[in-house]
Amino acid sequence: MTTEDIAKHLKLTAQLLELHEQNPFKIKSIANAAFKLGKTDIDLSGKTIDELEKIEGIGKGIAGKIMELQTTGGLKELTEMTEITPEGVMEMLKIKGIGPKKVGQLWRELEIESIGELLYACNENRLLLLKGFGVKTQAEVKKQIEFFQSSVGWFHYASIEQSATELVNDIKKQLETELVSLTGAMRRKCEVVDKIEILIGRDDKSYIIPDGGRNTIHVELIYSNPQEFYSRLFETTAGNDFNPSPFVLQNVNSEEELFALNQMQYIQPELREMNDYVALAKENKIPDLLQVTDLKGILHNHSTYSDGINTLEEMALYCKELGYEYLGMCDHSQSAFYAEGMKVDKILRQHAEIDALNKKLFPFRIFKGVESDILNDGSLDYPEEILKSFDFIVASVHSNLKMNEEKATARLIKAVENPYTTILGHPTARLLLSRAGYPIDHKKVIDACSANGVIIELNAHPYRLDIDWRWIPYCIEKGVRISINPDAHELSGYHDMYFGTCVARKGMLTKEMCFNSLSLSEIDSYFMSRKKLNS
Repeated sequence: MTTEDIAKHLKLTAQLLELHEQNPFKIKSIANAAFKLGKTDIDLSGKTIDELEKIEGIGKGIAGKIMELQTTGGLKELTEMTEITPEGVMEMLKIKGIGPKKVGQLWRELEIESIGELLYACNENRLLLLKGFGVKTQAEVKKQIEFFQSSVGWFHYASIEQSATELVNDIKKQLETELVSLTGAMRRKCEVVDKIEILIGRDDKSYIIPDGGRNTIHVELIYSNPQEFYSRLFETTAGNDFNPSPFVLQNVNSEEELFALNQMQYIQPELREMNDYVALAKENKIPDLLQVTDLKGILHNHSTYSDGINTLEEMALYCKELGYEYLGMCDHSQSAFYAEGMKVDKILRQHAEIDALNKKLFPFRIFKGVESDILNDGSLDYPEEILKSFDFIVASVHSNLKMNEEKATARLIKAVENPYTTILGHPTARLLLSRAGYPIDHKKVIDACSANGVIIELNAHPYRLDIDWRWIPYCIEKGVRISINPDAHELSGYHDMYFGTCVARKGMLTKEMCFNSLSLSEIDSYFMSRKKLNS
């Protein structure tokens, strides 16, 4: 069992114990352990009970549960709880905004045992009969159910890219042909996908998909004769709003040849979502798209100074090892108590450590940053004398997310107008397939960033990918640079830069308009000039 698997089992155990109103201290202990393990990549396999007990957040009881999971593949306690819980009630635990206590209340008092029954109850205003449920709560529950139902069967691109690529390679090997390719949404590298589409240049449909963990997502095999492979690849790659019918399609040896035949510049698969780029291709005006190798540094990262898994030095050493020139540390600010945000004394300790590491790791550079919470009124966390001590500031919303468009837009714009804001972090706070994010007037926010010289983050975490790539062209039009930030909370998080780059390319982002494609000397000069404006 992986650490992630163990964390999921422990989390479900805690949820079911709370649902059945068991010992709150025991519940809290299991839930805390699940949370800790869910944020680490530590390998628990092969460890003894004594070794497990020494890991932070794991006591004797939790160590025993981990050992039981590793040796039996399950938990007796979890099995017992599952057996006395209706399947529909367990599914209700997946709905955002209603925890185990409220699910238990709905189950026991209204006898609701499925998500469908819960949605019906919302439409009948039955939730208003319960203590702790008001009109707003009921409306939010209904909204979250509808969002959950629309997301079923969808997957984050990052979660299936590797297995999809392995499947393509397996087909090539088995059929002894190179005429095999991902197509459709997977080839366009969409943020979320509902199936894996693979084009095979064979007349006979002889390939059988091996059973190996892909049965959770639909795999569609599309066959064409070898001569038509590239024209079919072009057709099947197209998104719903990219119309391939006006193109002259002939048997060719590559897609590049097909575009040349139609007297236009090659359009990268990522851009084939809409027809807007066709006119640019006809005029040879599609620029060179950003590549991962263009990125010179990694900004917006977390360490053990807040809720990160790795130390500051570990984060710096790995960043340097990956070949980057600089690292921006942005641990959470003090208002983020849930993430052990930094009080002033902790900031001073971190800054001193950064100074020491910069001498040790020269010419590699660590910049002193912070992810400052945008408070409810739009102001930044920390007074001015603290804000000015940082090299740069990522301003983000993490609390009071239930806002209408007017409130959310005003809150962001006030933060953008703060002279200490360098980068606006994950503008809508969305979590793909989990939380829609608060609504904002993107144009007004981008206009404010343009007027105040503020950069907008494209948060590269596969669950965020926020700002949405569809707004990148407007950012470019307004001269607003995009910073691709992984929001890394551990070493492996750095590799999310790739997924950020994938969607940035969909918005036609170039090296010139990407903030962290600047070299160390260029970005240092930029930070210095911003600080001088505030001195």
